[in-house]
Amino acid sequence: MAYRPDVTILPFQGKVPQIDPSAFIAPGCRIIGDVTIGAQASIWYNCVIRGDVNRVVIGARSNVQDGTVIHCDSPEPGRPEGYPTLIGEDVLIGHMAMIHGCTLHDRAFVGLGAIVMSGAVVEGDAMLAAGAMLTPGKRVPAGELWSGRPATYMRGLTQAAIEGMREGVAHYVANGQAHARAVAECADGAAQG
Repeated sequence: MAYRPDVTILPFQGKVPQIDPSAFIAPGCRIIGDVTIGAQASIWYNCVIRGDVNRVVIGARSNVQDGTVIHCDSPEPGRPEGYPTLIGEDVLIGHMAMIHGCTLHDRAFVGLGAIVMSGAVVEGDAMLAAGAMLTPGKRVPAGELWSGRPATYMRGLTQAAIEGMREGVAHYVANGQAHARAVAECADGAAQG
């Protein structure tokens, strides 16, 4: 990714964020340390992704919506690997979510304002509802919707809901590309004058 004054890409302790050139990184984002972002992923306005004490991986076509904070958990005695944050491909993460030291499998969904804590897992084709808090070590199985604080099983997901999540992924890939063009046009206009 070319240098942009509206985005912070900060190396930390020898680790430099690795961002696929096709990913969309919106203005206001802060990406620090051991972070990998895959092809056609989109990181929306004012997100913070901090891979300082462990690594953060975001897979292809996943989107991290506006204002989300992603961090990881450091190694310690008895847990030498700590808790990296591992986000698979085609994952949808809603606005203002808090993602910390957890695993989101391919095609997982995390709703607006939800919290996913260290050691927690959201499986593929599973949904954590808006505002929910998935506490440490909990797992949302495939095909289930969990909600509440702390999050618990609410109901099974219909095939239509699962297909809707997949359509959401395609929408965010296209929308990210449109926003990338708009940002580039704005930067070109400012450079010209």
